[in-house]
Amino acid sequence: MSGHSKWHNIQGRKNAQDAKRGKIFQKISRELYMAAKSGGPDPDSNPQLRLMMDKARSANMPKDNIKRALDKASGANGADYEEITYEGYGPAGVAILVHTLTDNRNRTASAVRADFNHNGGSLGETGSVSFMFDRKGYIAIVREDLDVDEDQMFEDVIEAGADDLQTSDEVFEIYTDPKTFPEVRDTLQKKYELANAELTMVPKTTVEVPEDKIEKIQRLIDHLEDEDDVSEVYTSAEF
Repeated sequence: MSGHSKWHNIQGRKNAQDAKRGKIFQKISRELYMAAKSGGPDPDSNPQLRLMMDKARSANMPKDNIKRALDKASGANGADYEEITYEGYGPAGVAILVHTLTDNRNRTASAVRADFNHNGGSLGETGSVSFMFDRKGYIAIVREDLDVDEDQMFEDVIEAGADDLQTSDEVFEIYTDPKTFPEVRDTLQKKYELANAELTMVPKTTVEVPEDKIEKIQRLIDHLEDEDDVSEVYTSAEF
């Protein structure tokens, strides 16, 4: 793995995400609905639903909201959503992946294209950016008040089945194969409090954003994340 610290970028954007909590719940509800619709409402037999429920809990989503999404998926009627990924570049040549869940691809494509065009970016063709990212499981464990050194953590991480450990003064960052992520997460959770655990897209290389471009790239990301149909935005930016 590169020296990229996903945790640094997560913390840098946390306040902006907190301000959008209502919209985040709406998006997670849609993901819960899709997972339950395609694989059934029982998380024990539906790994994707289990991951989405974990995501909902991590976002402190109320149990009633989760239940409503699952009840809706169990009904006979409901919207037909499809997953579409858009690829493009932002200011300073930052690669951007935009994962969406939509019931109207024309509406979503128009909105995403407008966000790129109006904020110093450009929408690319399928495959123009995705090769720059790897699908990974990501786990973060905050080091504060944790009486564990790097050697011990490395031993625990490898024993749990993870691929890589990166260490900074603030946090241990663990990367896994997507297929083994649930098992690694559950194993580490028995010993440590996890500050973050998710499936994500990790850039193979990062772009250090110049100071005069930081506001522009953040504005583009904010506009994309504000779109109702957008589930996740991944970038190669290093702030």
